[in-house]
Amino acid sequence: MNMLRWMCGVTRKDRVRNSRIRGSLHVRDIADKLQECRLRWYGHVLRRPANYVGNKCLAMPPPPGPGRRGRPKKCWLDVVKDDMRANGLNAL
Repeated sequence: MNMLRWMCGVTRKDRVRNSRIRGSLHVRDIADKLQECRLRWYGHVLRRPANYVGNKCLAMPPPPGPGRRGRPKKCWLDVVKDDMRANGLNAL
C-alpha cells in the first residue's frame, strides 16, 4: 500500500481508504492475488507426472495415531479446496 499511495501522491495524513486507492489504480486485493497463485501452482502440480514429488506429497495420508489437542491445523490442500469452491471450480 505504501507504493500505491506513493504512486497516487496520497499520504496517510490524507485519510484515503485503501480500497479507494486500489480501485483508482485497478489493483486487486492481495488476498485475491494469493488465491490466484495457489490455484495456479495446484494446476501446475496436477499436470506433472504421477511420480513427481509434489504429487506424491499430495497423496500422502496423515500420520497414524491421535492428532493434536484442539482444532486441527488447516493444511494447504484444504485452502486450495476452499479457493476452488469460491471460484466455482470442481477439479478435485
